[in-house]
Amino acid sequence: MKSKAHAANSRRKFITQTLTAAGGIALLGTNSAFTQIKNTPIRELGDFADMTVQQIIDLILKEGNLTPFAGTVDTLKSGSADMVVTGIVTTMFATITVIEEAAKLGANFIIAHEPTFYNHTDNPEWVKNNSVVKQKQALLAKHKITVWRFHDYIHSIKPDLVAYGTAKKLGWLQYFKTGKYDVTVPAMSLQALIKHLKTSLGIKHLRYIGDLNQQVAHIALLPGAPGGQRQVTFAETEKPDVIVAGELSEWETAEYMRDQKLLGGKMALVLLGHNFSEDPGMWYLVEWLQPKLPGMKITHIASGDAFEWM
Repeated sequence: MKSKAHAANSRRKFITQTLTAAGGIALLGTNSAFTQIKNTPIRELGDFADMTVQQIIDLILKEGNLTPFAGTVDTLKSGSADMVVTGIVTTMFATITVIEEAAKLGANFIIAHEPTFYNHTDNPEWVKNNSVVKQKQALLAKHKITVWRFHDYIHSIKPDLVAYGTAKKLGWLQYFKTGKYDVTVPAMSLQALIKHLKTSLGIKHLRYIGDLNQQVAHIALLPGAPGGQRQVTFAETEKPDVIVAGELSEWETAEYMRDQKLLGGKMALVLLGHNFSEDPGMWYLVEWLQPKLPGMKITHIASGDAFEWM
């Protein structure tokens, strides 16, 4: 039987060879797409403890069987691709609190699922002379932290790590099927489902449309903000007992759900909030990534709810 050290060394050599052969992936600027760069060396690095941001991104794309594509929002939002990584933090939003907590942990690489600067492409000029953006950029520079968005690519892995992480945290992996956004679980009341969602995902308050006493089993899991058209299309074509969604436009899906209920329909809707609906994917990313980077400290920090409740 091979020793753990021998196995780790073989794995390092394999990844070094495959990534070097692939040419590596480089980031050009903070809002550019990935482009292929030839002859980018991937160093032999002991136990992976001295890898650069770029090498880790290359590794994630390789291990996820992902092909870089133009126009992705998965680019660096701060820092440098050649920075040596001292620790990784995964999160939904790289909030001020998350940045400060990462610095306390000695981690200088944040992998965030959603935008850092309040718009989809992280354009710092989305609102001219944005004082909050400037202060956040200064804080990231102070702590020498690089932020990389991992949105398009994490949803492209099979299985989608966000959907998988959500199913895992809810204890529904036995019902989960790759490529599907619905599960069929043992029947329970809508009230029992809401209690399970709150307990499993750590949510204090949920909004819903439906009868708390109705039985539900066929559940649509639509995390994030896929848009009203997709949500209503899913409702019409798949006819689940309940849609468990991240967020929605209240003038679209919410009004559709209200009217279908008033017309005698039995479909229910539960809103988790965008953060809580996709955070399990970034939580699960630690488990997915850690074996691929032995020796690297990887921590999940939940960015939590932006709202307070009365």
